[in-house]
Amino acid sequence: MKTLTRVGLTLSLTVSITGMAIDSYAQDQLRELSTQLRDGKTSAVQILKTYQERSAKLNPQLAAVIAMRAEATQDAEYADKNRDAKLSLQGLPLMLKDNIAVKGMATTAGSLALLENVAENDAFIVTQLKAQGAIIVGKTNLSEWANFRSTKSTSGWSSVGGQTRNPYDLSKNTCGSSSGSGAAVAARMIPAAIGTETDGSIVCPAAMNGLVGLKPTLGLVSRSGIVPLSHSQDTAGPMTLTVTDAALIMNAIAGSDIHDPATKEADQRRSKDYRAGLNKEALKGLRIGVASQLVKGYDQATLALFNASIAILKAQGAVIINGVTIPHLKQIEKDEFPVLLYEFKADLNHYLASTPSTVKSRNMAEVIRFNTEHAKQVMPYFGQEIMQLAQAKGPLTETTYIKALARAKKLAGPEGIDVALKTHRLDALIAPTTGVAWKINYKKGDHITGSASSPAAIAGYPHLTVPMGLINGLPVGLSFFAGAWQDDVLLNMGYAFEQARPALPAPNLAH
Repeated sequence: MKTLTRVGLTLSLTVSITGMAIDSYAQDQLRELSTQLRDGKTSAVQILKTYQERSAKLNPQLAAVIAMRAEATQDAEYADKNRDAKLSLQGLPLMLKDNIAVKGMATTAGSLALLENVAENDAFIVTQLKAQGAIIVGKTNLSEWANFRSTKSTSGWSSVGGQTRNPYDLSKNTCGSSSGSGAAVAARMIPAAIGTETDGSIVCPAAMNGLVGLKPTLGLVSRSGIVPLSHSQDTAGPMTLTVTDAALIMNAIAGSDIHDPATKEADQRRSKDYRAGLNKEALKGLRIGVASQLVKGYDQATLALFNASIAILKAQGAVIINGVTIPHLKQIEKDEFPVLLYEFKADLNHYLASTPSTVKSRNMAEVIRFNTEHAKQVMPYFGQEIMQLAQAKGPLTETTYIKALARAKKLAGPEGIDVALKTHRLDALIAPTTGVAWKINYKKGDHITGSASSPAAIAGYPHLTVPMGLINGLPVGLSFFAGAWQDDVLLNMGYAFEQARPALPAPNLAH
């Protein structure tokens, strides 16, 4: 028997997991586990038990997980009895943000109004993950309603799961809304997880929890079976310890789904193998622009780490172009909010109408009423101003919405990011993903010092964050973003940067 001990936390493993400590420096957890399964050094059941035990011990501190899946052990037993080398994720445990449907489990979006929303079918991406042999272990906490309920919200809080806390400092926030996915992977409660993003909800929690996070090109990954916020910006994506593991998950979840028209081109546009191009020499000769508007408002420590990261990119052969501006940035950010309000109401109404009859809130108006009637449990810290603003919007046929959406997409993509890339002959743009995690404070709400997420989110373009390092013990991420369908290019860049920068340590959970 091997025992892993870390600052007062002891896990007993029934088998030695050779060469891998689940609470060490960041490494390719999925790839390593897959190799050990193949070589017979461990089993799917043993791996699952390890993560289940660790989750049970740490979740009372972190509130990263909302629910564990009872069938996971049965699936692991099946994987051990039916080994198939063709299945890239066979026997590997994953968790999913709790706005993604898993058959037989409630899909709550963090809301008490959806406790009875038990899925009759898996979301399309869950079907894809299971088809590659992945073991779905449980659901992660999130900012309630994808952090689009209140203008004064605290990220990572939901009425179902409580307050998710940052494993690097339990007094600090995890960012939203894929907060539980970020905290669970960072704390090694699971080797990898799936998050979703509308604007920043994969990349921000990934950055603040020391993870790799990829927000894919809109339409590369299906949204079927996922509680919506905005059909023009929503997407799911991987949150992992390394770029290699993110690429492995992308191999499974990218692809066309007849139930999501946005994915019509995915099968043709996707890479056949997102791991194939991962090369530590991939930065040589690439032209990378510093998005100057997105490097403002940070403290000296964050800027110093960003500049050190630029030096690493240069040392790996990248050509850095400073002072690159993204045209129309203020206008697209101005247009985004009303577009999201219109789509949140329309898309949520459509989703709720399709939920099981056990769900009593059948539209946004009824959710707002539920929240009011259960204010003590649902709104102890902040209200639902955004939901009320959304409810006041008309249908998607209104001219105001149509014009704002068209303008935002055009100015963010073809006349925004694309122009910046073309003008300077760039392969990608970079900026700090966001600043260090802020202290949880329900009176003041979130305190975000900067963000690189909006341009790619509004355009529907890919955005990758990779850890730069730590500032006062807290992780900070480096963002790479580029044109549509350049997901593989970003992963290659991120991998080369990851291989060249100092390894990121796991959180010290002695708090």
